[in-house]
Amino acid sequence: MQHPPTAGAAIALRSLTKRYGGHTAVDGLTLEIARGSVCGLLGGNGAGKTTTIGMIMGLILPTSGEARVLGADMATDRHRVLGRMNFESPYVDMPHRLTVRQNLDVFARLYGLKDRRARVAALAAQLSLDAFMDRPAGALSAGQKTRVALAKALLNSPDVLLLDEPTASLDPDTADWVRGLIEDDRRARGTTILLASHNMAEVERLCDRVVVMRTGRIVADGTVASLKARFGRDTLEQVFLDVARGTGNDSMEETAA
Repeated sequence: MQHPPTAGAAIALRSLTKRYGGHTAVDGLTLEIARGSVCGLLGGNGAGKTTTIGMIMGLILPTSGEARVLGADMATDRHRVLGRMNFESPYVDMPHRLTVRQNLDVFARLYGLKDRRARVAALAAQLSLDAFMDRPAGALSAGQKTRVALAKALLNSPDVLLLDEPTASLDPDTADWVRGLIEDDRRARGTTILLASHNMAEVERLCDRVVVMRTGRIVADGTVASLKARFGRDTLEQVFLDVARGTGNDSMEETAA
């Protein structure tokens, strides 16, 4: 059963809705994500994940309802908390002609970091960027771009981190390394993470809780173990397919209740 969000939640959505003309992309989401937790946001293409993340970031205005991050309404007061949150996606490129160092310095300036050179140097060492810090961003491999994107997302030591397919297009070894970095940062700083991913192994490893969307609504919500048990499945991928197709041992209406 969904409950109204509380002031203590890092991310709180109440009846969040977004319509584009006659199409409802997000339909009345009510959800709260506890501080310091990792929540997976799953769903097929067109389920409403990207629109939801856009509203959480304050980039998309909801048609109705509200999205709050650290207590601030992201439609009206996002300036209060933007410095305490960040976003990472391998699908968002940095300026190709700037070097990695220049890119990170620009973002550090935008984030208002006082000791930006020291922060960039620390992240370069942590994420093993030193070998290509002076290389143009457009000349990097997929794995290198992902590490730089993660460095950008961690520059301001965010309290809330939104991750969209953080290891897409990476080989298994590099992807495992990046997931380890995410886990280490979360443990060290208590970061609240919302992870959108189609990699079910990644979700199982990183997430305390999984929320699955279909046609703009939440249709499954629980721990990985509880969702497997509810749907009578051995893997999260099987659960995902059941929800996406509207099949399985547990109806979507019961799951959302």
